[in-house]
Amino acid sequence: MLNALEIVTTVVVGLMVGVEFSVAFVISPILNALPDDSSQRGRSHGGRMLGAVMPFWYIGSLVLSAVWAIAGWHHDGAGLVVIAGALLILSVIMSILLLVPINNRGKTWTTENRPADWKEQMNRWDRFHYVRVAVLIAAFALLVAALA
Repeated sequence: MLNALEIVTTVVVGLMVGVEFSVAFVISPILNALPDDSSQRGRSHGGRMLGAVMPFWYIGSLVLSAVWAIAGWHHDGAGLVVIAGALLILSVIMSILLLVPINNRGKTWTTENRPADWKEQMNRWDRFHYVRVAVLIAAFALLVAALA
């Protein structure tokens, strides 16, 4: 049963890392290359879509990691899982404090009501997101190492 939990947790976190990596290094650059109206509309739509799904994915990943850490406490790699869980907590805190406030504003913008500094706000979100992706990659790498 522990093996199944380890695999499910690693796959769930790995998929989340893949989505967030794609947002950072594929989707955002594509949107940034579009004309302003299209770029802003794409970001607003993406903020609404992913903003609805990602909280469950982040919390689910954290819960799965916590269950793995508790269930596998006396097994090899438990310390790595605990550190990965701490990094996932950090990613949730970063999201709540830094990224979600910008996303919540951005997802309501239209071409008619967006603020003059909307691009600067999106660039700030991108910078915070790069850091969050690095934290998530580190957590995922630790979970994979714990499997070995």
